[in-house]
Amino acid sequence: MLFARTEPLRRALMFCLCGSLALAVGCGGGSNNSNSNNNNGTPTQNTQPIAVNGGPPAAIAMSGIYLNGAFTSVTVCVPGSATSCQTIDNVLVDTGSFGLRLLSSSSQGELTLALPTASISGVPIGECTQFADTSFIWGPVAIADVKIAGEQASSVPVHVVGDTSFASVPSTCSTSIDDDSLAKLGANGILGVGNFQQDCGSFCSTGTAPTGFYYQCPASGCVPTLVSLTQQVQNPVGLFATDNNGVIVELPAVTLTSPQPTLTGSMIFGIGTQADNALGSATVFPVDLSSGGFTTTYNNVAYTGSFIDSGSNGLFFLDATTTGMPICTDTSFWYCPASTTQFNVTNQATGGSPHALTFSVGNFDQLIAGPNAAVNGTAGPNAGFFDFGLPFFYGRNVYTSIDGTTAPGGQTPYWAY
Repeated sequence: MLFARTEPLRRALMFCLCGSLALAVGCGGGSNNSNSNNNNGTPTQNTQPIAVNGGPPAAIAMSGIYLNGAFTSVTVCVPGSATSCQTIDNVLVDTGSFGLRLLSSSSQGELTLALPTASISGVPIGECTQFADTSFIWGPVAIADVKIAGEQASSVPVHVVGDTSFASVPSTCSTSIDDDSLAKLGANGILGVGNFQQDCGSFCSTGTAPTGFYYQCPASGCVPTLVSLTQQVQNPVGLFATDNNGVIVELPAVTLTSPQPTLTGSMIFGIGTQADNALGSATVFPVDLSSGGFTTTYNNVAYTGSFIDSGSNGLFFLDATTTGMPICTDTSFWYCPASTTQFNVTNQATGGSPHALTFSVGNFDQLIAGPNAAVNGTAGPNAGFFDFGLPFFYGRNVYTSIDGTTAPGGQTPYWAY
């Protein structure tokens, strides 16, 4: 019998970016869209199909449906080779993280291709990726050519997760939840296409090597290390030859009363680089590097650090006392109001105009009663700010620009919808 995973999956990376920005977790939801790019026809060079399909069949058999996860396929090749390649299906599309992470076949993932391991002075590099939900993944940094749709990035540092032939997890990496398996990760990998090019930035390239991030792993054991920006795990989109300033995620609307077993959409590379990726009338919310996001106001209280994250599988915001909604009796992760509850908030970037937003939250236990992968209205507590997860994307075009690039809409990085 199929069932929905009830753990909240919030994939925002807990990395200090550019030495000033630390991402944490926060909500979302909605259904209207006035900026359609009409990409439901034949895929183009910069258009990649995505699907909310429950995740890899093997993971569904072990752990149930991956609720509200958007998946795609990615092809990786040994650098410079046109034949030593492998296409990996059911990779999670995540606008809240940065870089490609692929689950090794030794942890029941699909990656079997032998990729060269990155090194510093001949010593292999390992990475500990820690997420805002206190989970972590561990494994070597490898080098691959990455192909998605008709785009390609060459010699990209990628994270190979759960490779049992690599060094053991350092004690300074391990947290309460180890996601180094298909059953736990629920995906064959994570494609981080968020706002930044590197997954750690100057925090991991200068000063004293922080613990819990990058490691050199000689035979004697892994030790924290600084890693140059070019050797850090990279957002592959920023390394494409063209269409490299961001992504657009497009998904059809899903109502609270009509959850869907599967849902198909598109991930479009580039913003304003081709006829099919114009910014149009979307409202732009530049990332405030001091808070990690934009401001959401609810009941006349402003909450900073809001962000839009396709890797979060619900609308995570505030707490039960503030929202007035009860927590489910069978789990502390989700809201279970007696009836559908509507919220009116205002989103605003620093120096920008306020933008009204309305979304609804349903009873989680009732919403997941059927074997559906795309379920709107799922929400849970996250004290202090808003994480607009995948339900926010239903019926919208959501734009994520990459820091350091030029894109319509002004200052990058930004989110727009």
